[in-house]
Amino acid sequence: MSAYSVNPKPTLTLLLNEWMNEYCVFSLCSQDSGSETHRIAPSPVVHVRGLCESVVEADLVEALEKFGNICYVMMMPFKRQALVEFEEVQSADRCVACGSQEPVYIAGQQAYFNYSTSKRITRPTNADDPNSGNKVLLLSIQNPLYPITTDVLYTVCNPIGNVLRIVIFKRNGIQAMVEYPSDDNAQKAKAALNGADIYAGCCTLKIEYARPSRLNVIRNDNDSWDYTKPFLLRRERGKGRQRQAILGEHPSSYSDNGYGSHCPLLPLPSNNRFKRSSHDVLEVVTYPLPQTSSYMSHASSSVAMVSGLHPAKMNCTRIFNLFCLYGNIEKVKFMKSVPGTALVEMGDEYAVDRAITHLNSIKVFSKRLNVCVSKQQAVIPSQVYELEDGSSSYKDFAMTRNNRFSSAGQASKNIIQPPSCVLHFYNVPPCISEDDLQRLCTEHDVPGFIKYKVFDAKPSSKTISGLLEFDSKTHAVEVLTVLNHYQIRIPSDCILFCVKLNLTVTITEYPNGFHYKYHYKPPTFNH
Repeated sequence: MSAYSVNPKPTLTLLLNEWMNEYCVFSLCSQDSGSETHRIAPSPVVHVRGLCESVVEADLVEALEKFGNICYVMMMPFKRQALVEFEEVQSADRCVACGSQEPVYIAGQQAYFNYSTSKRITRPTNADDPNSGNKVLLLSIQNPLYPITTDVLYTVCNPIGNVLRIVIFKRNGIQAMVEYPSDDNAQKAKAALNGADIYAGCCTLKIEYARPSRLNVIRNDNDSWDYTKPFLLRRERGKGRQRQAILGEHPSSYSDNGYGSHCPLLPLPSNNRFKRSSHDVLEVVTYPLPQTSSYMSHASSSVAMVSGLHPAKMNCTRIFNLFCLYGNIEKVKFMKSVPGTALVEMGDEYAVDRAITHLNSIKVFSKRLNVCVSKQQAVIPSQVYELEDGSSSYKDFAMTRNNRFSSAGQASKNIIQPPSCVLHFYNVPPCISEDDLQRLCTEHDVPGFIKYKVFDAKPSSKTISGLLEFDSKTHAVEVLTVLNHYQIRIPSDCILFCVKLNLTVTITEYPNGFHYKYHYKPPTFNH
């Protein structure tokens, strides 16, 4: 068997540089792999593209190990690409040459190969030993639309080998460490799960080897669990909280966490290569969301801390306009002692999780936001001062009608979307034209849109809705931040319209008009 289990997570800067190099090469090269192999110098690292969405690391190893021993695999699931590092450059030569002469299939779909611009996939820890592994895995959960708890990860990881300990943390998005009894168990888990979706179309796993060789768990709850020490179970403030059953009953109605009904987990590889036995686990398991009453410690606080705010262009109202897409906003306060930083008290800890997932690291007014969980349990209106634009540094939004998660009916209409270059507008008076909306963008010093589509409305409708496409995600987010809930008064009718904006999937223009480009199925809500 190939010794392809190696070192831990690359640093963010090195990882981004590696991905960017591969993307630039991919953009310049043609789809015909035979015409592009001469463009890049031979390297033991092969860039693989054209992968199917369901491919995992084990599929690449199974298809490519015939060319030589594989040291390391780095998945790029959202690009449907991967980097594969062979022990010898001759193995990479055979892989690229074979791919240029005849179809090579990975998980049933033809893939395309070229040399990578990198001579080695970046692995900062244990860099001198390319074949070293670790029994602790670092899991990065990308696009986590549903709650990620120790029970969820145990359900996913334990069928491959006995899980000893799990720790979940939320610094930059949602990550977790999972400890196995041996390096071999961790290697098999990484191969079977790297690149897979926990739930269909979301919660994608990107797995590396972690730095620590053992996890230290001090309590058993939704964010950490030591399965070798059941006595660490902690009761929740006298509520008699017991350990959440992995396959317990799912909530029958909308709950306060703001998530929809449970989704099926994707199956493990069908050939049972990495299962302990066929009767140990179902081929497809379903993880139901826990009841709200037993799920209170999912996040440590319902307050988010946001730094990197533009001092002149961001205020409490604009923060509300952006964050209200992911949950109710109670209060917003800028911190006088830390310029460009604000505390946002949201309706619950799940709203904070969603905001961190989708808004952390995005750019707004040329500043990159950093969104994390605050140690504060509530926002206190102290040290109120005047911001650069003359508005107050503190504002209470608890009673505003613009909160979108105040009831089950309201919440069911919200589609949780990451930032995209397309905005959905609605509640706009019919007399407002495309030119009027462009003028509105110009007057408020935000980028204009490049495509406009208005939906057909019923004859009795008093408002219109449609789509606006921008040059980039950043432009769309800036427009949403400034113009969401902008009020338009029609003098002839004495009616005040509150313009609503929301993020949506991208659109593509075809000869017969605009069409949605489907990204993933958003969660549904029971009510």
